[in-house]
Amino acid sequence: MKLLTRAEIEASLADSKGGIFLEPLLRPDQVGSITVDLRIGYDFLVSVLTRNPAIALFVDGNERKRGIQTYFQETRRRLGESFVLYPHQLVLATTVEYMALPPDVFADVTVRSSYARLGLGIATTLQPGWRGAIPLELFNHGNTPVELVVGSCICQIRFFRIDEEVDYLKAGGSRKYFGAIRPAVSRADHDADLKALSRMGSMP
Repeated sequence: MKLLTRAEIEASLADSKGGIFLEPLLRPDQVGSITVDLRIGYDFLVSVLTRNPAIALFVDGNERKRGIQTYFQETRRRLGESFVLYPHQLVLATTVEYMALPPDVFADVTVRSSYARLGLGIATTLQPGWRGAIPLELFNHGNTPVELVVGSCICQIRFFRIDEEVDYLKAGGSRKYFGAIRPAVSRADHDADLKALSRMGSMP
């Protein structure tokens, strides 16, 4: 495994046949020594409080399961407008940039230091072959609301080349978020082992 440096990132971005696709990059200096700065996009899914005591991932029998999407409210901002992230609030967003990774590169996304110092947390890993607008799970760890400007570079991505190619679409399991261009709620309730685990948990 090798962390890609600026020259390698730029060479991969210029390779239209098998390199990293990442567009639009609005400024050349978004590409740094070992990272590329990414811009927060227009669409947000905001977590909201409900009367339900918890998000149920598995419901057995005749019980009614409330969809996970009902715990989030959609909102949109234009480029240059502000979005306020409140303390201890989870918000799902995406980047302005759309990305496609080659089968021998994976990536991780972290918050830029300037925003980490305001309490913002972001941590995402993207597998080889992944494509879509990059998902951002935003969380405010601080005690003060933080105003985010749509289109600003709030996070950064690192690329790692592995020794062999991986077929992401055929590696097994469902690809829950592949190709998404807007924020998507958790699909943890689709995990295949939940039913078996529920049966184990109800054994006397």
